[in-house]
Amino acid sequence: MEKIVIIPTYNEKENIEAIIAAVFALNSNYHVLVIDDGSPDGTANIIRSLFPRYPGQLFLDERRGKLGLGTAYIHGFKWAINKGYHFIFEMDADFSHNPLDLNRLYLACTDGGADLAVGSRYVKFGAVENWPANRIALSKGASFYTRMITWMPVKDPTAGFVCYRRNVLETINLDAISFIGYAFQIEMKFAAWKLGFKIVEVPITFKDRKLGASKMNKGIVKEGILGVLNLRWQSLFKHYRNKVSQTTVTPLYPPQDVMI
Repeated sequence: MEKIVIIPTYNEKENIEAIIAAVFALNSNYHVLVIDDGSPDGTANIIRSLFPRYPGQLFLDERRGKLGLGTAYIHGFKWAINKGYHFIFEMDADFSHNPLDLNRLYLACTDGGADLAVGSRYVKFGAVENWPANRIALSKGASFYTRMITWMPVKDPTAGFVCYRRNVLETINLDAISFIGYAFQIEMKFAAWKLGFKIVEVPITFKDRKLGASKMNKGIVKEGILGVLNLRWQSLFKHYRNKVSQTTVTPLYPPQDVMI
């Protein structure tokens, strides 16, 4: 029981069965935990129907209402730590993240020495497909803005395709993570960086979803813009280390780009 992929969902009935099947088709001993925020389209019912096909490998945790991406992942992280998993992944349900790249993120941690492996669009050999030019400009601008404000040398800080070593999530005080939208991704990387963990960026090709509706909205963009400023300010006072953690971390590493 080593690896688990956490997939948050809200109205993903068009994608969920296929993305789960794609993860298990890797035959690499991944387990999958879906955190569903009360999808009215029946996403959770589809997942439950798959339990007999993937006994002991597929799990569902249902929450009441749309509570936010960040709280879904925090909930999943705590669940995975409690169950004893050693490598914990984040991945979207809509195939914007290629399940084949899970193994590359895993190898970046096991063979590449990463504590946190990030599937990155904006390192060498990384790419984005099927996004309109204005969306690419917004994303790249957000990444540049984040680096300038936080000084965090991660080229794709908003990336949501990630592999964590267990000790990273045990060391971070997850209750101190304050953002619930896409700024959550920035804060998690920032916390890991501040605590001295080694971050490796693995180039991926990010593809826009073909089915279902994007969850991006003005509120998420606003949280990202204002949240990064707040994050930098709070970093002067906030301590991200979990007080009960016994993990010892070496001094800060610069992030690396690796081809795996």
